[in-house]
Amino acid sequence: MKPILDDIDNKILALLMDNARTPVTTIAKRVGIARTTVIARISTLEKREVIAGYGLKLNQAMYQPSVRAYVGLSIEARAVPNLIKFLQQLAEVESLCAVSGAIDYMLTLRCASTEVLDKLLDQIGALEGVRQTSTSIILSKRIDRAAI
Repeated sequence: MKPILDDIDNKILALLMDNARTPVTTIAKRVGIARTTVIARISTLEKREVIAGYGLKLNQAMYQPSVRAYVGLSIEARAVPNLIKFLQQLAEVESLCAVSGAIDYMLTLRCASTEVLDKLLDQIGALEGVRQTSTSIILSKRIDRAAI
């Protein structure tokens, strides 16, 4: 069952996703509710397991290699198991998502250089059943609420 969240819950969650250590008083001021209400709301969100935990967010510039890219993949259905098997072996693969629309999968890669990215794209494109790839290099993140 999907939990029902109101606008206040969503605002609190957005602030916590930006920085899980945001003081309750700051959240209260930004959301426009009492500090005790924020505490109660967060507690309820934790009990309902909407908030599954708190994590560490690393400095992207220091942690991650210098080149990240999104790769759209169009692939024949019969080739999917081999694609997944191949991609699971690559340390550069950050995520692979099945998506709807003109492409079948969205791949996120993080590489040490454009040369490494180029070689990976050649390897992926050469896999049997891969019909087309479309790559966009990530220049910057304007909003980032991911753990890493």
